[in-house]
Amino acid sequence: MNRARAVAACLAASLLAAGCSGNSGQAGSAGGDAFSFAIKSDPGLLDPAQVQNTNTYTALSLAYDTLVNIGPDGRVASGLAERWNVQPSSVTFTLRRDVTCADGSPVTPSTIAANVDHITDPSTKSPAYGVVVPEGLTAKADDGAGTVTLATPKPFAFILQSTRYLFVVCGKGLKDRSLLRSGTSGSGPFQLTAARPNQSYTFTRREHYTWGPGGATASDPAMPVSVVLKVVASESTAANLLLSHQLNAAQFAGPDRARVANVPGITTSDQPNGTQEFFFHQGQGHPGHDPAVRKALLQAFDLRDLGAIATGGTGQRPTGLVMPPRPCPGDTVTGHLPPFDASAAEAALEAAGWHRSGDGVRRKDSQKLTIRMIYGTSAGETMAAAAEYLADAWKRIGVDVRLRALSDAAYGEVESVTQDWDVDWAPLGVTLPTQLLGSLSGPFTPDGGNFAHLTNKKYEDLTARASKLPGTAGCAKWETSESALFDSADLVPVVDKTLSTAAHSATFRITAGLFDPTSIRMTGAGE
Repeated sequence: MNRARAVAACLAASLLAAGCSGNSGQAGSAGGDAFSFAIKSDPGLLDPAQVQNTNTYTALSLAYDTLVNIGPDGRVASGLAERWNVQPSSVTFTLRRDVTCADGSPVTPSTIAANVDHITDPSTKSPAYGVVVPEGLTAKADDGAGTVTLATPKPFAFILQSTRYLFVVCGKGLKDRSLLRSGTSGSGPFQLTAARPNQSYTFTRREHYTWGPGGATASDPAMPVSVVLKVVASESTAANLLLSHQLNAAQFAGPDRARVANVPGITTSDQPNGTQEFFFHQGQGHPGHDPAVRKALLQAFDLRDLGAIATGGTGQRPTGLVMPPRPCPGDTVTGHLPPFDASAAEAALEAAGWHRSGDGVRRKDSQKLTIRMIYGTSAGETMAAAAEYLADAWKRIGVDVRLRALSDAAYGEVESVTQDWDVDWAPLGVTLPTQLLGSLSGPFTPDGGNFAHLTNKKYEDLTARASKLPGTAGCAKWETSESALFDSADLVPVVDKTLSTAAHSATFRITAGLFDPTSIRMTGAGE
């Protein structure tokens, strides 16, 4: 999988972009009322096989079930499947027999197989294929036995966990996908009953739903009768609506989070929302080709200061490259990056043959030590300030630094086509270690997705071995492989961005951008 797809894993499972968070919030309406939640853009096309928008995944998580669920602690819980048997290259699910689609039709193993066949069909051109659904996945249903077996051509370590992001279409929508352009056809606890594009989407509770995570039901009277997703592009507007009790909940990535914090009746929680990191280009002719240069550059600045600048002080110390709740929870970062020591950085560059010249810039064989750094303008002022901080730190040790801010449209061209960079601030948002492989190993760009030309033998060996082990059995190897990247200064995890989830009048869980819809409760705390 190339980097574009790795980033899409956060979007598509999302994941990336706007919503990797968990929360419990409180305050005001009685149970049975509507629960209102702000999303930042219109969900658009509602076909789960064609989703590329995080807000769409948030919406679909209300109406669709998956084979399994992932709890806040990263553990697998039941969903449509009540049991499963995992092998290195397959998983067999035993489905519950009481599941019905919103139109009343049964959900069977053949329903699951039809979803897999549709996504893996080349004519579908599903962005989920190769990200949410592993490449080469096949499905074999046995309706009599109540089982469906998903298999891959070769071992796929997280074949069970990956099904958390496979929303199962059933009933009429399975037969006529055109119904999914603006409607839902799922077995989830809510069904879309009203859609006002660019304004709001209303999902009504299914009273007889009984097959949620761990057997959760929709019978609790404190569950809302409906969930209303309101399209609110501006975080400032969302804060105003929350403070005036016109919303029950919203999520904040920017400074408006401070306006809703510590307000009576509103609860907030901050959760990681993707790791900010940068890469050194290790191709021939790039300064980063030399590990001594990479490590010297890392010693020249304070990583904590850089992270605080990049997030405006709202970030958290990263402990890995996979977003929580991750299947392998170990800390892969601590102790694997050099401490801030500018004098040691200068000494290392001297030892590597890079000597200061009359203009203060280091040279080796008459060649300047030049670092061309690219970063995205969409990350805002804090990212620009972080880039300036890095540039100043590197200039102080004799590096000629050239910063280049790029629009989202231009970024892919420079990063992967022209390769006109030496340092790339390239945030990745993934939910499984396997989603990183195409970006951090394998063929170099343009023949593959390895855009930084990384060649870390330890990482490659460990991930190859871990890929053959099912699920958490390979965690020790996955975690050591990540640490090997940091030991070699192949990429630098700087800081975890956070997303603040604020709530009034309700408690709920939203993890990695996906609702646990059976967790939504109206608290009746009063206005």
